[in-house]
Order: sequence, then C-alpha cells, then structure tokens
Amino acid sequence: MAIHPIEFRYGTPEMKSIWESENKLQKMLDVESALAQAEAIHGIIPSDVADEIKSKASIEFVKLERVDEIEREKNHDIASIVEALKEQCEGDAGEYVHFGATSNDIVDSSQSLQFNESIDVLEEKIERLTKIILDLARDNIDNVCIGRTHGQHAIPTTYGMKFGIWADELNRQWMRLENVRSNLCLGVMDGAVGTTAALGEIGWDIHKEVAEILGLKPAKITNQVLQRDNHAEFMAVLANIATTLDKIALEIRNLQRTEINEVGEYFDPEKQVGSSTMPHKMNPITAERICGVARVIRSYMVGIYENNPLWHERDLTNSSSERIIFPEACILTDYILNLTIKVMSNLEFKYENIERNLNFTNGLVMAERLMAELTRAGMGKVTAYGIVRKSAIRASKENLYLGDVILEDTEVAKYFTIADVEEIMNPHTYLGSSEKIVNELLEDSKNWFKK
Repeated sequence: MAIHPIEFRYGTPEMKSIWESENKLQKMLDVESALAQAEAIHGIIPSDVADEIKSKASIEFVKLERVDEIEREKNHDIASIVEALKEQCEGDAGEYVHFGATSNDIVDSSQSLQFNESIDVLEEKIERLTKIILDLARDNIDNVCIGRTHGQHAIPTTYGMKFGIWADELNRQWMRLENVRSNLCLGVMDGAVGTTAALGEIGWDIHKEVAEILGLKPAKITNQVLQRDNHAEFMAVLANIATTLDKIALEIRNLQRTEINEVGEYFDPEKQVGSSTMPHKMNPITAERICGVARVIRSYMVGIYENNPLWHERDLTNSSSERIIFPEACILTDYILNLTIKVMSNLEFKYENIERNLNFTNGLVMAERLMAELTRAGMGKVTAYGIVRKSAIRASKENLYLGDVILEDTEVAKYFTIADVEEIMNPHTYLGSSEKIVNELLEDSKNWFKK
C-alpha cells in the first residue's frame, strides 16, 4: 500500500525513473563495469574478465529481487550487489568484481550519474518555463497595472516588468544548475580512505580512467567520499529554484484574491470543483501546492548542511538522510516546475480589474509624478514633496481626486494648468524606461541556455 505522496500524487515519470530502484542499481552496475574496464586497460585484470563483467553488469542479469534477497542476509547493500553480479559472471570473472574499490566509490560515482540526469531534466523544464514567461513579458509589455510595495499601491508598472523579472531570475537558476554540475557530478575510485592503496601506485590512474569511462570529471582528492559541500551546493540551488517558483506562485495567488482579481490560474468550470461545501469557490490550488512543496524542499537544507562535517575520513551519518533527501528533492523540484509551467501556460487576465485597481486610489499613486513634475517646472523638490504630500493626505481622508485637490493649492497653480495636471495624472504614461528594459531583456534572452 502506497504511503508517501511521491508514490501516487507528486512527481513526473521522467524524474521518478532516474531515482527508482532499478535505475539506481543499474548506475551502480555501470560503475562496477567501468572499474573492471579501467583495470583491464591498466593490466590489473585480464581483458576477457573485464568484458564478462561488463556484459553482465546489467539489470537484465542482476535482478533487484536477488540483490534484495542477498541484502537481507548480508545487511550491506553494495556487498549484495557485488555478490549478485558475481553470480552472473561466467568462469572466474566474478572473483574480480569490485577489486580495489570501497562501497562509497560505487555509491558516490553512481549518484553522480543520477545527478547528471536529474540536472538535464531540471534544466529542460526551467528553459521551457522561462520561454513561456518571456512570451508573457513580450505580450504584456504595455499592460499597465498598479505596482505594490509593502502591500500598498505604489506607482504604475507593467505586467511585462513582472514577467521579465521572473524570466531573468529563472535564467540565473538555470546557470546555477549548470555551474553546480561541474562540482557535483564527479567520479571517484579511491578506496577506503582515498589513497587508492588497494590498487597501488597505479590507483590514481584507475580513478581517472573510471571517471572518463563514466563521462564524469574525476574528483581531485577524496577521503573515501566526495566532500559533501558539493552536495550542499546542489541542494541549495534546488532550494533556490523552489523559492523562485514559490515567489511566482505567491504573486499569482495574491493577484487572484477576490479583492484584487487581476490574474489567476485557469479554472475549468465544467469539471473542476473549488470547495466541497462552497459552490462558488475557484481556488488557486496549483499555485498553493507549489508554495507548500517549496517549503519541504527548503527544509532539506538543515540535514544536507549537517552531512558535510563527518568524523575523520568518514562516517555513515550522511548516508541515511541522503537516501531520502536526494531523490525527494529532485522529484519535488521537478514536480513544482511542472506545476508552474501549467499555471503560467494557462494564466487568465482580468483586464477590467487591472484598470480598476490602477485607478482605485483616486489618483494617489500619481503623487510621485506630481512632485517630480513640479520640481522640473522650477519648484524646489522638498517644497514640492511637502505640497503634494499635504494634498495627498487630504485627498485620502476626504476621498477626493488628487488631481482636483492639487489644483486648489495656489503655489501649484503658478506652475500647472488644468490640462497639465490631467496629463500628469494619467497612469498609463508614467512608466519610465519599462518598455526599454523589457525589450533589452527579451533581446538578451536570445543568448540564454547556451552551454
């Protein structure tokens, strides 16, 4: 019976397949095969023995069920894989399986292969999401809306700016993933304390050969394990990605609030149910799920940082937590990337509400512009600020239009006509360089996602 939501509710087939037991076993067998091949190249074991080990290092021959059966007796996962592979090798080839290696050589190198595959999936999703949001930025470059700071109406901005900011941030996350790959995805074959003692002086050459066969960079130095600062860096990137998706989903949730109702995730009125008791509800459930799962991904950082300081050359305290953290973090990060793609691909705009909210404060959001234009017209900035502030406070208290109140000030009347104020109070024309900023970002984005 399924227990964990990843088993039946969360996750995508492409990421789950990387971390399922069969693929994990195959990656370990790939490392055992690479070790045998490297040892044959350097004359440690006969070539025909290495060929036999390579031919049988597959889940076609080494069955997960048999490995599990052996592990129930031996209580050691890698020793069980070695025994199961040995059973499948003909002649005396099985006697050479795992020669010169320690368990974590297999674990860390095989995990590097899984991380490599995981990063490929995540990068593809980030690229796809970013391009969706770039299209939204392009389409909404002149979709003027109210900007909010501290939850309060500030001055006008555009949805093009909102989407452009998210796209730029996602591009940085893609680059962080690509950068962490070179530190994380390393091959290691160094033995019990990292000295390659069991393989002798040629051991370091074997270490490099194994990494090359696996398509990995060889670790520069180890003490049996790859140092966990690399893994902490990777997990920090995943947590950072999750936080970006959280940011996007949180903004959509806020903009979908009944009082705001400018933008929201798609709701299928024919099929979807918002509440079991309130028939009118159309809740932002996908965005809420993104925010909730992001909290779980970030929470892994406590354990992952504590996995770096191990006793002496190593202990086993990192292993148990990593068996949980690595697959869950990759699966859940990929999952909420998928959800965000879904939300952003079907975003619904309520243009009348966007315009309503832009003008909700009776022109108060144009106070900054009034102050700036009075200063340009010759009034001192401090004086202009004081006059506009006084008028804005009165307009707010008495629910008056700021443009009308400001014209009642005799000092302002020396600088502005009614027509001047009318032009100044138009929120659609107070956008600074926003169009230029977004267009430059769109042009720059043509060079993104290049390795």
